[in-house]
Parts: sequence; C-alpha cells; structure tokens
Amino acid sequence: MVPERISGVYEEGRNLSNYVDFRVIPGRMLDVYYENQGVLSPLPAAAVCLMGIFAARLLKSTSIERRRKVLVLALAGFVAIGLGVLWGIEFPIVKKLWSSSYCLVSGGGSALLLAIFYLVVDVWEWRGWCQPFVWIGMNPITLYVLSAVVDFRGIASRLVGGDVQDFLDRFLPGSGLALSSLTALLLVVLLARFLYQRKIFLRV
Repeated sequence: MVPERISGVYEEGRNLSNYVDFRVIPGRMLDVYYENQGVLSPLPAAAVCLMGIFAARLLKSTSIERRRKVLVLALAGFVAIGLGVLWGIEFPIVKKLWSSSYCLVSGGGSALLLAIFYLVVDVWEWRGWCQPFVWIGMNPITLYVLSAVVDFRGIASRLVGGDVQDFLDRFLPGSGLALSSLTALLLVVLLARFLYQRKIFLRV
C-alpha cells in the first residue's frame, strides 16, 4: 500500500517532461538522459512563437494607428505576465521545462519590450542609436554560428582579463568579469558591422 501519492514534481530528472525524454528519445542528450527541447517542451514553446506571429500581424496592420498598437502590445504584455505569475503559483515558472507559466511571463515581457522599442523607433522615430541592432539583424544566423566556432569570450579574456580583471575586481567585485563579457559582445558587434559595411549577408 502506497502511503501517499506524489504528483506535480518539478525537480530536475524527476518531472514528467524529463521522464518522457528518458523513455522515448534514445542516446545521449544535453543533460545526459533528457533535455530542455525534448518531446513535451516544444509544445508550450510553440505558443511563444504564435505570440510573435500575432504581434507581427498587429504591427503590419494598416488599419490600426501606431500609438494604439503600442497600447495593445503593452496591455497584452501586462496581462500575460500577470496570468503567468498567477499560474506560476500552481505550475512553477521553469525555463528549462518551458512550463506554460514561463511561456506566459516570457511572452509578456517580450511584448512589453516590443511595445517600448516600437514606440521609440517607429512612433517617435528616434533611430540613430539602434544602428548596431541593424548590423546584427542583417546577419543573425552567421553571428550565431560563429559564436559557436569562435571563442569570443576567450579573446576578450586575453584583452581585458588577467591583471586588468583582478585590478577591477579589487575595487568592485564582479566588474572585471562584466568588462570581459562586454568586450566579447563588442567583438561580435564589430564583426557584424564589418559584414554589414561590406554587404556580406548570409541567408539560409
């Protein structure tokens, strides 16, 4: 006789998603026996993609005034975050599982950020500051692949690591590592600028 029934377990390796991966997907995976993009997780993740499609259809609509689009995106973002936090009380917000509560919160946050950027760039037309995003946006796949091939963090560590990092950490712990990370990001941005200026655009 079982004294109690265990349900709703979200611990790594013991939850339903990890169990299904272990039973269904053969071979070694990201986390040895399971991964965050296994059998069940892509289902709620697809909902986030659908949120993006709905947002894109809203932005492309010519029948809705631009400021109204900002309000709709912001309202949808706040509602999604609120629902996600409430749902998270029962179904925890877990990124690696792509739990439905996490999808609501992340989708809502994305909607809010999109509303802010759309307001600044397309409504107020403050566009001079966002040129680096244009460089990156023209070659996202290329930069993504190169980030897996080129050790930008290692290069940044050689430039501003070692004594420089130790010196900064003595005054403000963690600042040396932050500088190294920012330098790695700067290297990626400079590469994106190089490709953009020479009109090198790789597409899939």
